[in-house]
Amino acid sequence: MSELHSDKPVIGITLGDYNGIGPEVILKVLHGNQLNRICTPVVYGSMRILNRYRNQLEMKDWNLFGAQKIDMLNPKMTNVITCWQDPQEDIQPGKVTPEAGKGAFEALKRAVEDLKEGRLDAIVTAPINKNNIQNEEFNFPGHTEYLAEAFGVKEPLMFMVSDILRVGVVTGHVPLRDIAIHITKDKIMARLQAMIKSLRGDFGIRKPRIAVLGLNPHAGEGGLLGSEENDIIEPLIKEMRAKGQLVYGPYPADGFFAAQSYRKYDAVLAMYHDQGLTPFKTIAFNDGVNFTAGLPIVRTSPDHGTAYDIAGKNIADETSMRQAIFTAIDVVRQRKEQAELEKNALKKNPVVEKMTSQEEK
Repeated sequence: MSELHSDKPVIGITLGDYNGIGPEVILKVLHGNQLNRICTPVVYGSMRILNRYRNQLEMKDWNLFGAQKIDMLNPKMTNVITCWQDPQEDIQPGKVTPEAGKGAFEALKRAVEDLKEGRLDAIVTAPINKNNIQNEEFNFPGHTEYLAEAFGVKEPLMFMVSDILRVGVVTGHVPLRDIAIHITKDKIMARLQAMIKSLRGDFGIRKPRIAVLGLNPHAGEGGLLGSEENDIIEPLIKEMRAKGQLVYGPYPADGFFAAQSYRKYDAVLAMYHDQGLTPFKTIAFNDGVNFTAGLPIVRTSPDHGTAYDIAGKNIADETSMRQAIFTAIDVVRQRKEQAELEKNALKKNPVVEKMTSQEEK
């Protein structure tokens, strides 16, 4: 937990593209300060823009607290840190503007700075437009890659999670024509190891069962429709099984999800973005959460995009954003409990106790 309020996690929430549905779902979730019982929320963005949306949503009876910096938060209110000089023009829901892209980046950048200083316990990112956010400092396909670079992680795992299904992907934001060259033993192994570590440390599953999907139709049909399953995926699964890991497959993606076979496993590793995210969003769209596993910090996001077509119409469903915040809180607590368990285990080790005692002398 951060030093600011050790009894409740401090959760940073970035505004995302303010012409999308990000501000709306954020305000709907935080309205009335109900979540302040379990966390201290701080929105990185613009007080002026949030107040514009708050008035549109007829939340005039509820006020936001403007904090100049992270150590000035009010734990009883929804805090807002303004991250850029507010533009004179009004919000333009549904429109793609360079100003909204710049604002999305400034909010993210400021939140990451506070994360690096240990002033936040987690970050929840509202959707961005991957085109208008691009600049000299943000030259990435999305949040996942930016955060991986910021925290020095080479192999983060895009991990979509819900109460009934968890899906990770070997290749994230990679064009379809380039996917096959990324399906290597090392990359799949790295993703599986990150998934196992996350299931244990972030979700408290001691012996996770993981299903691995094939790359090709019908999982290659014994080599008739592609060789990746026979040459790479299946040998790797056998190697991991020999080491005691409960990893199974490769399974044909269509039949696997159609038969609801995912219910037998704690997580599923898909080979590419749409192979995993399409069924996930079909099955768990409202309450699904995008969690970046493998980072030293906790990051979640709702599993939807900017949804420009419904922005500003007061019809956006905030369930996924709420679940993203709940998941962030749960992972923060799980990691804290895990750290305490490991610390206590070391203390009970007589060799460690003897060494510690000698050092103290």
